[in-house]
Amino acid sequence: MKAAAFGAALLLAAGPQWTSQTSGVRATLRGVSAVSDTEAWASGSGDTVLHTIDAGATWTKVTVASDGLDFRDIDAIDHATVYALSIGNGPKSRIYRTTDAGATWTRQFVGEDPKLFLDAMTFADARHGVVIGDSIDGHFTVLRTEDGGAHWTPVPAEALPAAQPDEGAFAASGTNVAMWGTHVWIGTGAAPRARVLRSSDGGTTWAIADTPLASGASSGIFSVAFRDADHGVIVGGDYNKVNEAVNNVAVTSDGGVTWKLVTEHGVSGFRSAVAYVPHAAAPTLVAVGPQGADWSTDDGRTWTPIDGPGFHTFSLSPSGRVGFGAGGRGAVGRLVMTPALAPGRAGR
Repeated sequence: MKAAAFGAALLLAAGPQWTSQTSGVRATLRGVSAVSDTEAWASGSGDTVLHTIDAGATWTKVTVASDGLDFRDIDAIDHATVYALSIGNGPKSRIYRTTDAGATWTRQFVGEDPKLFLDAMTFADARHGVVIGDSIDGHFTVLRTEDGGAHWTPVPAEALPAAQPDEGAFAASGTNVAMWGTHVWIGTGAAPRARVLRSSDGGTTWAIADTPLASGASSGIFSVAFRDADHGVIVGGDYNKVNEAVNNVAVTSDGGVTWKLVTEHGVSGFRSAVAYVPHAAAPTLVAVGPQGADWSTDDGRTWTPIDGPGFHTFSLSPSGRVGFGAGGRGAVGRLVMTPALAPGRAGR
């Protein structure tokens, strides 16, 4: 075998490869968003927002606010436009936006209800986005925008199913809400049943479905990913039992109406983030948690562990060639995918 072919075969056998990086902070990072193979944002506790433009060789701290905020989610639409979400009761729950790559930030939303507690957000494009918060008095908290966050409008309670006692969305990775065009999915937990809220009209009307994932005070759905309007995956587990791999991944092929539990060759522990690999030759996913990561090349039906560290959150670049992870104590890393995932038409 020629040297070049032998090297490619070794990389293929090894699977995706992590490279640990240095963020320069000790904050707990739970938000990350990849703009390209070389540019990404990360966010976390202590007002922390980080930016890299050199593939993570250096991470620069960016000032958004100085109020001791915990930025649990960050979503980059493109190089210039980025949204950052902080959590906490009432006025600690905020949304900021920059349109100049972080040079200046505008506070778009601040919670007025002391019971409000935002958890995560997602965007279909620069104008259309959805935010999920914990339920209040038996009602889900869902905000939506159609004008790039100039206005964040609560979805009326009558348009949403009733919430179970204590039901909410874990503010763990910024990935428990997903959009595909006008379709929206939200994963819940901390209640007797882990469920998926879904909308097909951009968040105007909603339905809900039970899922087979384990659920309780510290367990449920932590992340949702869809590759089209029909095919999706949810992951989670119990964040107090990170090594436990029981009832923590399920798949759907009908848009989230029904979910099938993956019982064999599933993810190898609690997983707080999952993402489809764009442009992969087969429907491919990466799932991460604080004790490790896994990947699947068959739409989530079987999973293989990835050697290397664990992270709280994860984001893939639009090319699908590179991903960025972020976690506790300022941990950051870059994941390079394999030749098996060369750009192609994803299977159905």
